[in-house]
Amino acid sequence: MGVIHHAAYLPFLEEARVRYLEHIGHPYEEVREAGVEMAVLEVMVQYRHALYFNDDVSIHLNPGAITRTTFQLAYLLTVGEEVRATAVTVHGCVDAAGRPARLPGWVAQTLR
Repeated sequence: MGVIHHAAYLPFLEEARVRYLEHIGHPYEEVREAGVEMAVLEVMVQYRHALYFNDDVSIHLNPGAITRTTFQLAYLLTVGEEVRATAVTVHGCVDAAGRPARLPGWVAQTLR
């Protein structure tokens, strides 16, 4: 069939998220070195049309709702002009021990 399995969309989202953090001046390696992990709390993907193995997929990412402890990112996956999927991830910060932590101040300032 050549159709990408639905679970394979999650690594696409992760890669887009890591690149987005780099783009806004907060590479994930630096975030982690500061003692913060941005755990994925929820994922929602709406599959509109199949992705195929040779598709050149573009992922557009926009920040969504931000609270003191969580933030959302919205994704639009396209091939050319055709929307193939939309997604939302919800993230919460945890410390090195895995305990919930407040979002760093830059998150609210940068993602708004």
